[in-house]
Amino acid sequence: MPSATGLALLLIAAAVGACGSVAGAAELRDTLSDTWGATDALGRKLPGYAECGPPRPDRQVGIFYFLWLGEHANGAGPFDNSKILAQDPEAMQKPDSPLWGPLYAPHHWGESLFGYYQTDDPYVLRKHAQMLSDAGVDVVIFDVTNQVTYRRWYMALLQTFSEVRANGAKTPQVAFLCPFWDPAKVVRELYRDLYEPRLYPELWYQWDGKPLILANPDMIADGIGVSSHDRPDRLEPGHTLGQSFTAERPVAAAGGCFPTWTATGSAMTLSLYRDGPDGERVLTKRFENVGDNSWLLLHAEPALAPGAYYLEMSQASGTVGWWSNSQDVFAVGQSFADGTPVAGDRTLRVQLAGGEAATILDFFTFRTPQPSYFEGPTRLDMWSWLEVYPQHVFMNSRGEKEQMSVGVAQNAVGDRLGSMSEPGARGRSWHDGASDPRPGAVNLGLNLAEQWERALREDPRFVFVTGWNEWIAGRFAEFAGVKMPVMFVDQFDQEHSRDIEPMRGGHGDNYYYQLVSYIRRYKGVRPPPAAGASKTIDINGNFDQWVDVTPEFRDDLGDEARRDHPGYNNCARYVNTTGRNDFLALKVSRDPETLWFYARTREVVTPHTDPHWMVLYLDTDCDANTGWLGFDYVVNRTVVDANTTVLAAREGDRWVARGQVPLRVRGQELMVAVPRAAIGFDDPARPVRLYFKWMDNAQREDDPDEFTLNGDAAPNGRFCYSYAE
Repeated sequence: MPSATGLALLLIAAAVGACGSVAGAAELRDTLSDTWGATDALGRKLPGYAECGPPRPDRQVGIFYFLWLGEHANGAGPFDNSKILAQDPEAMQKPDSPLWGPLYAPHHWGESLFGYYQTDDPYVLRKHAQMLSDAGVDVVIFDVTNQVTYRRWYMALLQTFSEVRANGAKTPQVAFLCPFWDPAKVVRELYRDLYEPRLYPELWYQWDGKPLILANPDMIADGIGVSSHDRPDRLEPGHTLGQSFTAERPVAAAGGCFPTWTATGSAMTLSLYRDGPDGERVLTKRFENVGDNSWLLLHAEPALAPGAYYLEMSQASGTVGWWSNSQDVFAVGQSFADGTPVAGDRTLRVQLAGGEAATILDFFTFRTPQPSYFEGPTRLDMWSWLEVYPQHVFMNSRGEKEQMSVGVAQNAVGDRLGSMSEPGARGRSWHDGASDPRPGAVNLGLNLAEQWERALREDPRFVFVTGWNEWIAGRFAEFAGVKMPVMFVDQFDQEHSRDIEPMRGGHGDNYYYQLVSYIRRYKGVRPPPAAGASKTIDINGNFDQWVDVTPEFRDDLGDEARRDHPGYNNCARYVNTTGRNDFLALKVSRDPETLWFYARTREVVTPHTDPHWMVLYLDTDCDANTGWLGFDYVVNRTVVDANTTVLAAREGDRWVARGQVPLRVRGQELMVAVPRAAIGFDDPARPVRLYFKWMDNAQREDDPDEFTLNGDAAPNGRFCYSYAE
């Protein structure tokens, strides 16, 4: 949870861990995931090339990613709010209920599809890498806003992502969102622990030619100054306010913190003089549209020589002032009014050139994060992480529409920051200024859709999505001046939560496929590969006859399900040994009489007597409303012997055998022959157009979650390959 909420997890110690090793990179196995089809549980079909147009490589997507699942358990939990409220709907009025965890303890709003996992679970991390890459996400942006970098946990992710890449699969790259108001400690730790020793550089997300970090660069440099204050001094027209200082090192920048009393349209001029109010003016700049309580700096290039300086504020327009102190708190400076010394000191930030800070400032591309959901940009080169609708466009120093945020939900109540458990919070069903009252509205992603549609209209270079896997929030009794018996700020329940990662029950994976759909519309896609020339396959012949059949449909290498890891607070030992046959390549061939389907695996195909063995699903009418999940036929659900298998059709809620078809397996390869007439392609003049999918070792019948959780599916999740003449 971002430090904007100021929650008690700030008090919990940071994690430490050993460095991971860097795995060797492999050539990318492009699975063409942007060409795959899918229909979610609501019947929403993914758009393709016709709807989205060609790829736009100058458009990028990041998603907020959380590293803290397990770090703050402290021997308690998981406490699942959804289950607690189902057991006792009045529990929100009972802070002493034994169903709740301790005050401030993290509570889950619900359960992930992958269980109550810890962030360092390699199985989960591999799934995240795969799902986010398939969706078109370019970068995961880690939340380190609470002054904790979670080094042990991000190193576990980097190690796993590196291993995935060593198998030729895609992963997103990584970046960090640092504390909004005091990022220096975290930025320095990240630089020293990760970037300076060049660990996993292939995973660093680059923006404008350097690794991206979301932190205010004005707060990074070595410096002197005053941040405390007890009064705002208003600058009246025709008057000046000032502050002197002495620097023993070269000066790179100087400025202060300026209130506007929430007024808009305020402006003023800052000037820097050498030696005092009557000295040489060395820097000056007019600041328009000053944001309330903004830190504004004058930058010197090259740096100014050490010595005595005087910073002056003048030419006020609108309502603007300078945060100040009644007492003298700055030993090497003096406050002024109209060029005359007065008691106290003003807020001051002086950046000194050189040292580690200068190296860090040169190393990264900085974008200043805006904590507010409402205010919008107060400077150029600023990014948002979450806003209420309609979101602002954030511009860069080149005048480009650079960035916008898109959120699932917002802990905003009216025009103020609030808690997700307060009445009026903007949950998943919020759109058109209100919460949608229809039953099942929580499943539709209405808030997310409204924000994505605005982003598509504005079309910035980068879209920041909040979020993927936050899952937990501390329990409070008071937040932002509001007191309630039980309060949860950033996450609360299914409606009032903002994770896209699929959940058990509830909305399932609806938000994931909604994310895929909008990313495609934003970034474009490639057209699906066209079927090659017709070719007859001899089912009893050599497998070499498949070499020149095109296209080759690919699945990720090394993605069969294998898991053995403790859950959150050791609530369970999650073990999954269903990974068996790892699909690599799939093909289809045809002639006027027959369709042949081919699969190749990484290792020798296991015996056909294995349960749930190598099932092929066929959607022959490309209609998700027929069959099971659109699949009208299935092959290998029942196998007769090593050379014969069964073709079955979906009739109502069951599969009904339609006949036997030939099967052949040798080593790592398998093929089956299906008569065209048996699956509705009896007219040889009718072009073949279908979706297909392979699945090995599903554990439950007719459960779409099996495609994600167990064995190996090709392609992943609900996705299907498209084959068309």
